[in-house]
Amino acid sequence: MNDYLPLAGIRICDFSAVWAGQSATMYLADMGAECIKVENPGIWNPMTRAASARMDPMMCMAIPPWLGGHPNNNPGPRPWNNSPAFIHVLRNKKSVTVDSRTPEGLELVKQLLRISDITAENLAIGTLEKLGLDDAAIRAIRPDIIILHLPAFGRTGDYIQGRGYGAHMDAVGGSTILRGYRDDAPMTNVQVFAGDFYAGMHGAVAALAALRHRRRTGEGQTIEAAQAEVSSQMFPQAALDAAWNGREHVSLGNRSLEGFVPNGVFPARGEDAWIAISCRSDAEWAALTRHMGNPAWATSPELATAAGRAAVEDMLEERIAEWTATQDQQQLFRELQAAGVTAGPVLSAGDVTEDEHLAATGVWKTLPATDDYPETPFSVPPYHFSKSNVGIRTTPALFAQHNDYFYRELLGLSEEEIARHRELGNIAEAFTPEAIMA
Repeated sequence: MNDYLPLAGIRICDFSAVWAGQSATMYLADMGAECIKVENPGIWNPMTRAASARMDPMMCMAIPPWLGGHPNNNPGPRPWNNSPAFIHVLRNKKSVTVDSRTPEGLELVKQLLRISDITAENLAIGTLEKLGLDDAAIRAIRPDIIILHLPAFGRTGDYIQGRGYGAHMDAVGGSTILRGYRDDAPMTNVQVFAGDFYAGMHGAVAALAALRHRRRTGEGQTIEAAQAEVSSQMFPQAALDAAWNGREHVSLGNRSLEGFVPNGVFPARGEDAWIAISCRSDAEWAALTRHMGNPAWATSPELATAAGRAAVEDMLEERIAEWTATQDQQQLFRELQAAGVTAGPVLSAGDVTEDEHLAATGVWKTLPATDDYPETPFSVPPYHFSKSNVGIRTTPALFAQHNDYFYRELLGLSEEEIARHRELGNIAEAFTPEAIMA
C-alpha cells in the first residue's frame, strides 16, 4: 500500500447540506478529491453543522445525544465546530466562506466552479437557480464539469417542491413501514435516517462513473439521484414481491428474512443489557439447546427443523428471553460464539468506542484536539482499497478554516482584494449574529 489516492487532482465545489449530500462528497474526499465546502456566513442551514447556531448546555441536554452530545455537553461559542452528528462528514474537506447572495460573492463561486471537476448539491429545488447557477450556467463556466444533484424527491414530478430530512425520504421510500418492531406504527421508528448515507454512497458512485466517462470521452455529465428513490432500494425484496406477486410486506421486527429461527434480540442480566442471537442452521439450534442445558421445552423433535421452530416462534422467543435474562451479556456472548452459535452483544454508542473486537479492525483513528473539541477517536472509512491508503488524512474542517488557502493560494487575490472581501462579509470566521435560517 502506498500514498496513491485514486481521486488525487480532482476538485469538488461542494454546496451540499445535512447528511446525504455531505456524505457523498465525504466519500469522494476520502478517495483523495479536494473537496471545498462553500459555506455562507449569513445563512444558517439547519442540521448541517449543528442543531442551532446558538447552543447552550441546557439545549444540549434537551435534544437527543447524537445531536446534542457536544463535548461535556458544552457546545462553546462555536457549536458548528463540534456537533457529533455532523462533524464526522467534514473529514478530509476544506471549508471556505462566501456570501453568494452578493455579486462579488457569486463571482468568487464562479471562479471556484471554473477550476472544479465536480459540483454537488442537495439544497431545496431552485436554490442555485435563484443565484443564476442553473445547470446550463454552470456548464457555461466549466463545460466538462460533473453536476451531482441529490434532491429529496427528484427535480421533476408532483413532489418537486417537497423538502425534508432523511425521515421524510425513508417514509416515502417505504422503509419506515418495513423496519421497527412488529407491533409498532411506522411513525415510532423515524429517527434512523439510513437513507441519507445510502443516498450519499449512491451519489458518490455515480460521480465516479461520470469521472470515468469523462476520462474516456471528455464529456461532463449531470446526475440526479433522488434520495426518496434511493431510499426505496433498501428493501428491494419487498418492492419486487409486491410488484410481481401482489404480496404486501410488513415489519419483521428482529426476525429473519432468510428464515433463521430463532433470530432476535434478547434481554441479558442488568439494566438495558441485550444480546442478539441467530440460529442460522439446525446445528446452531442444537448447540444453543445444549448450552441452555437441554430444557424440556427445547428438546421436542418438532424443533429440530427451522420450519418446526417457525411454527412456535413466539413461544421460543419468550423461553429464550427468560433464560438470557439471567445471563451476563458479555460472558454469554463469548460462550455462545465458542459453542458455534451466532451471537453478539447489543452495544450503546459509548460501549462501541470501547469494544475490543471493533477496535481490532482498526476502525478508530485518534485525531488531535482543536480549540473546539478535545483529542477524539474518529471512525475511519469502513472500506479498504488494496492499492491506496484511503482514510482520514485531515481533521474535520472547522468553519472557515481554509479561507487563507482559498483566497490567497487558490484564487491568488491581493491583500487589498482580501480586505475588501472581508469587509463585504465573504471572508468570515463565524456565522453572523443575524444569520437567517435557510
